[in-house]
Amino acid sequence: MREMPELTSAELYLWGQGTFVRSYLRLGAQLCRQCGAEGVRFSVWAPGVAAVSVVGDFNGWRGGENPMAPVESSGIWTAFVSGVKEGGLYKYLIETADGGQLFKADPYAFSAELRPGTASRVADLNAHAWRDESWLARREETSFFDRPMNIYEVHLGSWKTRGGAAVSAEEVPAAEFYSYRELAGTLVPYAREMGYTHLELMPVMEHPYDGSWGYQVTGYFAPTSRYGTPGDFMAFVDACHHAGLGVILDWVPGHFCRDAHGLGRFTGEKLYERDEHAQWGTYKFDLGRPEVRSFLLSNALFWLDIYHIDGLRVDGVSSMLYLNFGVEDVSKHRKNSQGGDSDPEAVSFLKEFNALVGTNYPGVFTAAEESTAWPLVTYPPDRGGLGFHYKWNMGWMNDTLKYMSLDFPSRPSNHRLLTFSMMYAFSENFILPLSHDEVVHGKRSLIGRMPGDYWRQFAGLRLLALWQMCHPGAKLSFMGGEFGQFIEWRYYEGLEWFLLDYDAHRQHRHFIKTLNHVFLREKALWEAGRSWRGFQWLDADNAGQSVLLFLRRGADDGDIVITALNFTPATLTRYKIGVPLPGQYKEILSSDDPAFGGSGKTNPGVLTAGAVPMHGLEYSLEITVPPLGGTMLKPQ
Repeated sequence: MREMPELTSAELYLWGQGTFVRSYLRLGAQLCRQCGAEGVRFSVWAPGVAAVSVVGDFNGWRGGENPMAPVESSGIWTAFVSGVKEGGLYKYLIETADGGQLFKADPYAFSAELRPGTASRVADLNAHAWRDESWLARREETSFFDRPMNIYEVHLGSWKTRGGAAVSAEEVPAAEFYSYRELAGTLVPYAREMGYTHLELMPVMEHPYDGSWGYQVTGYFAPTSRYGTPGDFMAFVDACHHAGLGVILDWVPGHFCRDAHGLGRFTGEKLYERDEHAQWGTYKFDLGRPEVRSFLLSNALFWLDIYHIDGLRVDGVSSMLYLNFGVEDVSKHRKNSQGGDSDPEAVSFLKEFNALVGTNYPGVFTAAEESTAWPLVTYPPDRGGLGFHYKWNMGWMNDTLKYMSLDFPSRPSNHRLLTFSMMYAFSENFILPLSHDEVVHGKRSLIGRMPGDYWRQFAGLRLLALWQMCHPGAKLSFMGGEFGQFIEWRYYEGLEWFLLDYDAHRQHRHFIKTLNHVFLREKALWEAGRSWRGFQWLDADNAGQSVLLFLRRGADDGDIVITALNFTPATLTRYKIGVPLPGQYKEILSSDDPAFGGSGKTNPGVLTAGAVPMHGLEYSLEITVPPLGGTMLKPQ
C-alpha cells in the first residue's frame, strides 16, 4: 500500500485553473499508508461550508468523529482515517454555512452501495491484473479510421436477465442481473461470433434509477454496483480486448440528476451546477467553473486510464452547445456576448476534452451525439471544429427510418429520403446509428416499422441492415435488432431470446451475422469510406422502381463491391447495371437467400460483363434484383 502525501501547491493551482486532469489520483477515498498506519485518505471539494467530516460503517455514522481539515483556500477538505478497508461504506457530513447538515455521497467515489442504498464504498483500483497489453499496443499502432467499425450497443441490465420476462417497470431485483464477469463469458463471445468490432455500453456510471438507463448519474467515477465491483468491470473490459472487441462508454457531461445524496446543491448552494435543464428535470454542469472542469476532464481520462476504455460517446452534445436548448418560452432565451445562441463555455470545454483525449490516448476516439446542423463537429479545433473523431448521423437515421416505414406505393415520391444523406456524407466523420432511442417511447421496434405482411417485414429489416452496412460511415445497431425483436426495448426485462426458436428470427440473425462478417472481410466497404474516393453512384435516381445502385471502392482501385437495393416487393429480372471492369463477377451476398428467410431470387454462378456501356461505365451486367432486398457483387 502506497504512502499518500498531502496535496501539493502545484496540484491545488491546477485544480483552481480547471486543468487538474488526473485529480482522481488524489481526491475521493484513496487506500494508502500514513505514519505507518494503513487506512484511507478522504478528500472532497466543498468550498464555503462550516465543517466536513467523514461518516461510515467504520465509525457508526457518527458526525464529528472523523473531522476533515481544509487545504489552504482550495475548498478541498481532507482526513486520513486508519483501519478503513476496501468495501467500507461512507459519506461526507457537510455542515453548511447557515447551520444545515447534508449527507453526501463522494463525487469521486470509485464504487457505490447497491441501490436503493446511496453510500459510497471504498475500492481498490489496483486489484485487477490486466492482460491486454497486446490490444493496447495494436490500438496505438493503427488508427481507428483505418479499421472497420461495427458497433453493438448494449444495456447491460437487459441484454439478458435471469427472469427473462418483465419483472417491474420500476426496479429490477439485483438477483435478476447478470454480473460483469458473467457477461464476459456470455455477451463477449456472442458479440465476437456475430462479427461486431465494438461494444458500446449505455452508461455504466452509478445511477439511482433504473429507468434513467444510466443517463442521470450520481457516481461519475463508479461503475454501477448492479453488476459487480470495479474489479469485475475491469475483468469484463479485459475479456472484450482478448476477444478483439473495443469498448465504448456513453459519457454524460451535460447534466446530472437532482437526487439529494448526489452532486446537486452539494454545499447547500449551487456548486457543480449552473442551472436546470429545461426538458429533463436535471442540473446542467457549470462548465465555466474551473473546478468543475477539473472534475469532468479527470472523469474522462479516468475511464481511459483505469479501465482501458477505447472510446467515449458523449451524450446530448446539442443540449450543451446551445444556451436555450429546450427552452420553449422565447422571453426566457439568453444570448452570448456576440448575441448568438451558442454556449461559449460548453464549446470551449468540448474542444479541451477532445484535445485532452487525443493527446493522452491517441488510440482512443470520441463520438458526439449531436442532432443539429452545428458545423465542423469532427474537425480539429485549429480548423474551427469541436475536435470529435465521429458524429452520429441522425439525419441518415431519421430519413431512412421514415422511408422504411412508408407503404410501398408511397416510396417512389419519397425517394430523396434515401439519397439525400449522400449530399453531406463526407462533411463529417459519421457513425450510422440504429440505437436504443429508435425503439422506445412508442416509436416501435425496427421490424415493427416495416410495412406489409410477416415475410415483407423481415425482408424490409434485412434490406435496412444491408443499406446501413453499404452506406459510407461506421455502423451502430442496438441489441435485439439482430434477431428481429417485435416489441420495443424494455430496460426492466431481458431481450426476447425465445424468438430464436422460430425460423424467421433465427434466419434473420444468421443474415446479420453473415452481413457483419462480409463487412469485415470486404475492405471496399470501409477502407476509403470517408471520402468520395470510396463511393460512386451508378444510379441514384431510379425513383420509379425504388432502386439504388452504387459502387464501393477500397484503397486499391480494383477492390470494388457493387450493391443494388430494391425497396419494393417486385422482383426485377434481367436488370442491367453498369460495371467498371470486364470479366467475371460473383454475388457475394443476397438478402433474399433462402437461408436468411428470402424467396431465393439470387444470382447464382458466374456473371460475365459485356462491353455494353451503362450508367457511365464501359461494361454492364444483367442481374436479378430481389424483392425488398439487395445483392452485393464483386469482380473475380
